[in-house]
Amino acid sequence: MKKIALLVVFVLVAFAAVSCAAPAAETPAAASSAQETSVSAATGSADATTIKVGASPTPHAEILAAVKPILAEQGINLEIVEFSDYVLPNNAVESGDIDANYFQHKPYLDNFNEENGTDIVSIGAIHYEPLGVYTGKSKSFDELKDGAQIAVPNDPTNEARALLLLETNGLIKLKDGVGVNATKQDIAENPKNLEIVEIEAAQLGRSLQDVDMAVINGNYAIQAGLDVADTIAKEEADSVAAQTYANIVAVKAGNEEKPELKALVDALKSEEIQKFITDTYAGSVLPMTAE
Repeated sequence: MKKIALLVVFVLVAFAAVSCAAPAAETPAAASSAQETSVSAATGSADATTIKVGASPTPHAEILAAVKPILAEQGINLEIVEFSDYVLPNNAVESGDIDANYFQHKPYLDNFNEENGTDIVSIGAIHYEPLGVYTGKSKSFDELKDGAQIAVPNDPTNEARALLLLETNGLIKLKDGVGVNATKQDIAENPKNLEIVEIEAAQLGRSLQDVDMAVINGNYAIQAGLDVADTIAKEEADSVAAQTYANIVAVKAGNEEKPELKALVDALKSEEIQKFITDTYAGSVLPMTAE
């Protein structure tokens, strides 16, 4: 009897242990729900369209950051890739590493294409950055002495803008007809024998205290902590230069009609972003009127 009783107890204990250890079987409905959740998450990620846009840190990347939520509502994920120079962003578009860039104006792009054999096109003008004359050692045009140094951007298109601005303010006179193609060699009259010092655009703010004056792009003036209110001369909003040198969104030829890129331009031209530009940059950057 003792053996029989022990056997019964053993069987009961074993049954109880197995019952506790075995997991509950998943119902078909629960399994189906879990599978749908997994598929839904994967599908949401796959459906999102991502575009990579190269930009200068200021103001371009900042403006793009303001655009991100607008595009997100349309199912477009905007990835901003910052560049600190004027060459790599175009190379990246040409190679396909990024989908678009936003840092340059049309004359610069045309010159870049011609010199590098690239085929990059504009799909929209967004804003312009008036060039301004900022003072260094000399605090006014009247203070400029014979042989004073004025620094200008060293890239062809922005140098021409700078020279045209100096001409507008009576400091030099350029040869007739040179316009946006002007270089130092096109200076026909220079009453004060000003020395035009060519410096990389991004370095002009840092070089300001070493020269009498510098003509600086709006974005680089912001980066250098300069205030557009401190300029003693700048390109006017209605000037040909301002319209000619509007900053653009550029893409590789053939990609102009991609919906996500058109959506990017539409967002950049929206009233919301135009207001952001106006309120944020206090005249250093101005929006182009939406077309």
